[in-house]
Amino acid sequence: MSDTATSGVKQSFQLKSANVSLTALELYYFDNDEFEANLRDKISQAPGFFKDIPLIISLEKYEGLDSELDFFKIIGTCRRHNIHVIGVRAGNEDQRRLARGASLALLPGGTVREKPQTAAPEPEAAAEEAPVAETPAAALSTAEPAPARIISQPVRSGQQVYAPEGDLIILAPVQAGAEVLAAGNIHVYGPLRGRALAGIHGAESARVFCQSLEAELVSIAGHYKISEDLQDNGWKSAVQIQLRDDLLVVTPLDKA
Repeated sequence: MSDTATSGVKQSFQLKSANVSLTALELYYFDNDEFEANLRDKISQAPGFFKDIPLIISLEKYEGLDSELDFFKIIGTCRRHNIHVIGVRAGNEDQRRLARGASLALLPGGTVREKPQTAAPEPEAAAEEAPVAETPAAALSTAEPAPARIISQPVRSGQQVYAPEGDLIILAPVQAGAEVLAAGNIHVYGPLRGRALAGIHGAESARVFCQSLEAELVSIAGHYKISEDLQDNGWKSAVQIQLRDDLLVVTPLDKA
């Protein structure tokens, strides 16, 4: 009998909920050669960002023929580039049948957090999943926002810091090779040299603030810019980065 069996453990595992940041590939049509060429081009822009990431294929805007949709080729192409396709979002019955045949997970489409964000805070937007009549007004008025996660130590290369519900506030530098992620805003009171991903659950109103922009990559709600693009505006100065009309806009803090 093993040491584990004698330590009082009665089962080999437990199932728990987990908050995981996923990247969605929004597919409009599929041509194998064109798909691989486009994928190779995207990866060349930020190779470190795409290496070994889990990926879901979003079919909400797919306009191609179902007969052209070959998930085995998509999986194989992505795997050759160290990207792991784990599931399909949305799609009609035939498309989902094809995905199931390729052993992919099936995810629903059209969730609340994927809709365009309004000026209302994200916690209230989530509450809109239930009918208004079933949500007492007093509960909305007294609900507290998700607490911010505060980090006082430098985030070093290879480290990842994650705020799954609210803002992430870092009172120190974020070094090259580090990654910081937040459901809300990201504040860095020091140089931002690594990767910063805000609004990871789709909050397009999220922003990134830093005292010195030196980032490898900045992303808001899945829209990103890499270092070469960021150097055109506000490089090594105090800025805020926000999403406007699906484009990341960098603004000096003294002009915000």
